[in-house]
Amino acid sequence: MQTLVAHRWLPIFGLMVGATFWGIVWYPFRLLQAVGVSAPVATSLCYAVTILLGGVLFWRAWREFLQCPWILGGIALAAGVANVSYLVAIMQGEVVRIVLLFYLAPLWTVPLARLLLNEKLTLAGFATMLIAFTGAVVMLWQPALGFPAPRDAAEWLGVLGGVGFAVNNVLIRRATYCSGEAVSLTGALGVLVVALPVSLLLQPHWVSTLTITAPYVGLIVAMGVLLLLTALAMQYGLSRTPANRAAVVLLFELVVAAVAAHFLANESTRLQDWIGGIMIVAAGFVATMGKDEPEIAKA
Repeated sequence: MQTLVAHRWLPIFGLMVGATFWGIVWYPFRLLQAVGVSAPVATSLCYAVTILLGGVLFWRAWREFLQCPWILGGIALAAGVANVSYLVAIMQGEVVRIVLLFYLAPLWTVPLARLLLNEKLTLAGFATMLIAFTGAVVMLWQPALGFPAPRDAAEWLGVLGGVGFAVNNVLIRRATYCSGEAVSLTGALGVLVVALPVSLLLQPHWVSTLTITAPYVGLIVAMGVLLLLTALAMQYGLSRTPANRAAVVLLFELVVAAVAAHFLANESTRLQDWIGGIMIVAAGFVATMGKDEPEIAKA
């Protein structure tokens, strides 16, 4: 019985760990940006630490790049696009609209999961997603900002980030024949490959100003380590949870972000934030109650 409970809850716990981390990770990036280190530059530095550490600890995983290059290449590209698009969008656009557009990701997950994983969205699953999205809209909706549709380049980047996030999650679920270490390293490598040219485009001379980061080396290293641990937790959860269910559970990040913004950045929270957050948590809890899905056939 204990083994069965662990089998059901550990993947959800992994997803919740990832959602919690990404709900507060904006704060150290904000600290670095305040001293002149832009988000793409900080991303490049942190993920360089992640790849260095992971590459040494899990050196055997590198051989898998030759064994299944297409699926890992897709994961790398999707992870890089999702991460960097989101960060650049947040820097240039209105945060509320960007977040809402990014968290349309489960809408793209539904057809992708059906196409690539043959996952069917049951009536109960549809109801769960409806509760979660209603909670997200309650939390993030601001009538003065209008309908949540892309209005400029930054907001289109927010949508692109959500699409990349959905593709990444579905591909990880598909890559059952790849080790968790290989998938985690692949995602980190993809983020670095995308972040480097973007950082050079937005801050061309950042390499010559690396002295700015000297007092924050400890923070960057800590972020790199946490990114690796979070990637492993997320990969564990995504590879063992139906994509549609995982997309709902990951909405918990919205709740964490709202609480973190209140306590770390003195941003006020409204009654609707708490109502929406309770709905999202409830939807994530309901999602864990569903029957286990059959494993994806190995390629």
